[in-house]
Amino acid sequence: RVDGPTPVSVLHEYPNNTRIEMAMSTLKVGFIGSGMMAEALAGGFDAAGVAAFSHMSCIDHNQSRLDLFASWGVHPCKDNVELATRSNVIFIAVKPYAVAKVLSEMRAAGALSKDTLVISIAAGVTLHTLEEAAGPGIPMMRVMPNTPCLVGCVAAAMVPGTSCDETHSATTSKLFNAVGKIHQVQEKHMDAVTGVSGSGPAYVFLMIEAMADGGVLAGLPRKIAQDLAAQTVMGAAKMVLETGKHPGQLKDAVTSPAGTTIAGVAALERNGVRTAFISAVKAAADRATELSKE
Repeated sequence: RVDGPTPVSVLHEYPNNTRIEMAMSTLKVGFIGSGMMAEALAGGFDAAGVAAFSHMSCIDHNQSRLDLFASWGVHPCKDNVELATRSNVIFIAVKPYAVAKVLSEMRAAGALSKDTLVISIAAGVTLHTLEEAAGPGIPMMRVMPNTPCLVGCVAAAMVPGTSCDETHSATTSKLFNAVGKIHQVQEKHMDAVTGVSGSGPAYVFLMIEAMADGGVLAGLPRKIAQDLAAQTVMGAAKMVLETGKHPGQLKDAVTSPAGTTIAGVAALERNGVRTAFISAVKAAADRATELSKE
């Protein structure tokens, strides 16, 4: 469980001045699939006060996962129907190939209703697939999280389904803002989201590893080099997010004429680092498009 603040409620304001306040006591969250991502979400929700463990339910084929969730006070369910009756928000956290089957089975059993928000966090599963499996009138939300959710720092995007309203968007925002940050996008942009934030942690891990290798080459012990590299990436990211300044402006502020930093930046540019990152994002986005058609 991750420690964190406990807000009583979250207030959302939309461009049309509709204000939606939702008390945390109303959220009853169910997880179909209780893997690492569900674990991170559940812990984050409880720590932030948006949904308590005692108001959560879960189901999974792995008994050890159910036992872990139960140890926190989450109710393990015997089947998806029971979970649905105990939840007003259901997370579909199974492998992508199983999502449609799970939703179809729940639809056949009458376990889905217009009063329950269903949030899929399965990569590459489109809203069309989700809504076709769940049936008409079911509020479906497609969300693309990323692995830093495991440390309460998710970068996510959401796409509301045709039966979602502002309340459903507010609920999803409330939940994911408890474990990081979420943006609402059009579904046509979800593959780009995959390229930037979905796959992005791997690019940053590679960058940290490379910076640490450089530190070792320059004489630093490995542990110190890695810690300095990781802390530097985290600090630089916080500066971008908290100052609102363009990354180029922040870069210019630390590149003195004829100094060490501009020498390092010039070396990166000579080796095509900017083009490499742009190409990586585009390649991952293109692959996401390909996978969604398979």
